[in-house]
Amino acid sequence: MQATGNDFILIEATEERDWSLLAKAMCERHTGVGADGLILLIPSKVADLGIRFFNPDGSVAEACGNGLRCLARYGIDRGLVNAEELAVETPRGIRRVRALREIIQVDMGAPQFKADEIPMLIREKVDIIFDHPITIGGEKLLLNCLSMGNPHAVCFLEEPVANFALFEIGPKVERHPMFPNRVNFEVANVLARNKVVARVWERGAGETLSCGSGACAIAVAARLHDRVDSHVDIILLGGTLTVDWDGVGEVMLSGPAELVFSGEWPD
Repeated sequence: MQATGNDFILIEATEERDWSLLAKAMCERHTGVGADGLILLIPSKVADLGIRFFNPDGSVAEACGNGLRCLARYGIDRGLVNAEELAVETPRGIRRVRALREIIQVDMGAPQFKADEIPMLIREKVDIIFDHPITIGGEKLLLNCLSMGNPHAVCFLEEPVANFALFEIGPKVERHPMFPNRVNFEVANVLARNKVVARVWERGAGETLSCGSGACAIAVAARLHDRVDSHVDIILLGGTLTVDWDGVGEVMLSGPAELVFSGEWPD
């Protein structure tokens, strides 16, 4: 399945196995199926569906906005749920999802800003870690750090994001010692109060065409800097995601999701 170019292998998991090992094999783009991650659709006792996420390197992802939207689209289209509104159990709690024709909207929960919530290792005792300076490869970056269920560091640039050396700097930010669980890294240009263009370096995946939780993190950071309004389009390489946030509560993420093909894995 794919959501604005963020592609996933989705499996209805009916047995226990080494899913991390399988994620590495299946997500490899030259010798496997090729994907930005593996999604497991699992039974839930407290929601309509359950979900687990694995990155291409086999690591576990706590949250994935585009993956949630893909799972909802799959569940609705396959008749696994009978309503256009459903609840999905995630590792970070239950998330509400709505199908609005071709658009899937998901409640991503409220952002978290404290260092131990991200998590992030810093000496300063602050409630919000914004414009935190680091220097990588001779370039000074101001990071706006928060959790959308998974850790994010957003950097607003004056230069076009297309010119930014993401393949060089992205992995160094991802694995910086101050992020004990690594971090997703976004660079963004604010074009207007309702429009941002961005690129994303995802933890465990590298640069991807889209990232749902990353789009939410960008919108939240930009809103708190008073650079955008509550409704904003995040333009990514794979398409546009829409984020709504009132500045206080849950972040709503909207965009398309679709099934691309289905098949069988040989083992």
